[in-house]
Amino acid sequence: MAEIATAMVYSPGLMEDRREAPSVEELEKRVEELEGITDRLGAVRDEDLVGTLDRAVSLLREINAGIEAGIHQTGEETRNLDTLLGGMDFGPFDRAMEEFEGRDPGGNTGGTTG
Repeated sequence: MAEIATAMVYSPGLMEDRREAPSVEELEKRVEELEGITDRLGAVRDEDLVGTLDRAVSLLREINAGIEAGIHQTGEETRNLDTLLGGMDFGPFDRAMEEFEGRDPGGNTGGTTG
């Protein structure tokens, strides 16, 4: 029985499908529907219980797959930014900042005035 429950909640096929992440609004709609199911669960007739639970599991899979897709998409964006930034030379910028920070508010460049 535990194996069936694990198979129902964990769905590697859906999570490994790296499609575009759903919007926050789409995920919120699924969460709201899931909350509605949990609110009504005690009043569900026995003959409708399996279908209701099946829908709840389906919603959990969709939510989980959406979160996984968002994590994957964020990881891809991070790797792209790392690649882009890794190829940039910040030396001139760093030198300019050091020079700027070495100046005093009065406009002196740190040298002595005679």
